[in-house]
Amino acid sequence: MAKKKKDSNIINQNSKDLKLEELPGIGVATLKKLKDSGILSIRALALYPILKLMADSGLGEKTSSNLIKIAQDVEKMGFKSAEIIWEKRRALKKLTTGSNNLDDLLGGGIEPGSVTEFYGEYRTGKTQVAHQLCVNVQTSYELGGLEGNALYIDTEGTFRPERIINMAEAKDLDYNKVLQNIVVGRAYNSDHQILLTKESSKLIKEKNIKLIVVDSIITHFRSEYIGRGTLSKRQQILNSYIHDLLRLCESYDELAVIFTNQVSSKPDVFYGNPIIHTGGNIIAHGSTIRIFLRKGKGEQRVAKVVDAPHLPEADAIFSITDDGIGD
Repeated sequence: MAKKKKDSNIINQNSKDLKLEELPGIGVATLKKLKDSGILSIRALALYPILKLMADSGLGEKTSSNLIKIAQDVEKMGFKSAEIIWEKRRALKKLTTGSNNLDDLLGGGIEPGSVTEFYGEYRTGKTQVAHQLCVNVQTSYELGGLEGNALYIDTEGTFRPERIINMAEAKDLDYNKVLQNIVVGRAYNSDHQILLTKESSKLIKEKNIKLIVVDSIITHFRSEYIGRGTLSKRQQILNSYIHDLLRLCESYDELAVIFTNQVSSKPDVFYGNPIIHTGGNIIAHGSTIRIFLRKGKGEQRVAKVVDAPHLPEADAIFSITDDGIGD
């Protein structure tokens, strides 16, 4: 009876005052298994599916179910009024892209707590936008930043410090500090890419990460899973991976996640645009906001909102210059 009362008192506390190890039922061994799985906070635990927690940590079904239930009670993950959700969204700080036109298209900029996809053909600006956001996230709130750092998962070997230096100097920033505040992981295959994403949770608080970039999400999956016989398995793994990204941005305040994606052409389309994103419906449903990029005249690029729960379909023109992304 005394234990239940103690557990109830813990659950009624403000979750921000609690550490993961203070939850009932978490001993030294269990804590290690959770942290080895990349679960470092009560909120991260509350967002974990039971079967995935069992698979990632090796904990039993009953233990996993009990821990997640307690964590969800602490986080008060039941129903809320729409007014509370609206107040939270009104206070949300957004990350500028560097282009006023693109920011307006996105309703103010890149949204923390969401996964944003940029997809398009080669040289449409996907990696350039990713580089620019790594610089912008480090600036003050007043300048459209999030006063945090960036984590960049590079699957194609396209991350270039030289480009970061150009963009930083254009903003009169110390490029040495800007480079120090970007953590880069080069992913050499799909398994390594998934591992780096899981490991990123251990760096978010330590390095004050406010932006995670995956450039690009599909490269390794596309090259390793070839043929229709492997398609089902590839989509299952991709689905799990995208939900890992979604859990990350929902587990930490002011964390934005973006990924770039490739395109393919549908040979059976005779009218309209034959270009579609890769990854199928798994990626389409997994990303919160989807932006299609295409080439314009010269330095100009055109961005189009393809899907977003709060934005209309619309286009915006931005430019890519030596100084970075602009209008």
